Amino acid sequence: MSESPQTPEAFVQHFVEVTQRISGQVIGSDLEEQLNQAFPAGGEWFEAAKRMCRAGCEEGWLCAREAGGIKFGRAVPPSDTLNGMSIDVVEMDSIVGPHHSHPNGEIDLVMPLLGAAEFDGRGAGWKVYGPGSAHRPTVTGGKALVLYLLPDGAIEFTRG
Repeated sequence: MSESPQTPEAFVQHFVEVTQRISGQVIGSDLEEQLNQAFPAGGEWFEAAKRMCRAGCEEGWLCAREAGGIKFGRAVPPSDTLNGMSIDVVEMDSIVGPHHSHPNGEIDLVMPLLGAAEFDGRGAGWKVYGPGSAHRPTVTGGKALVLYLLPDGAIEFTRG
């Protein structure tokens, strides 16, 4: 039996700067604005993150599972290195995902791959959901990778 490819340390370290900025912040619209200014779509940091995520999908250490037409996977469990955040990545192509809630909030990095893909109405960039929020994640207009940071790795799939 072969082992699954492991998440490279360089990938984890790329997100340390972001999780340090998030640590201690209220997770909401102000944080979304801060992240979009500090790590803007099309900027050097964003493009490096997108390259790493694409490579991870190709190499099999990201989005290694699939259900309902959505590729997904947890790349990094919550850790002190990431200030208590986990990293998950999904690949979605014009599809509505399963309803879930975010007990501690969810910080999403939207990376369109094909077409004018949007995730819950957001094109390339950051989208932040506060604690206690819930949704059916929806990608329209093409294919996107969405990386999400979850405080304490908390997510609850629901019937909604």
